[in-house]
Amino acid sequence: MINIGTGKVYLASGSTDMRKSIDGLAAIVQESFKLDPFSNSLFVFCNKNRNKLKILQWQHNGFWLH
Repeated sequence: MINIGTGKVYLASGSTDMRKSIDGLAAIVQESFKLDPFSNSLFVFCNKNRNKLKILQWQHNGFWLH
């Protein structure tokens, strides 16, 4: 976890199925991490080979998937 201004960056340990979309990643944040995906934070996931990232971010009225 790294502080960025008022929010935080959470790095998911292990690998995540990169076929997951916003809903699937938000569910992981809520159910596995017990965190609020609507918070002012970034949630970073990587694939098995650790050569791809997905970043989930809530902003105002919707999610961004970077």
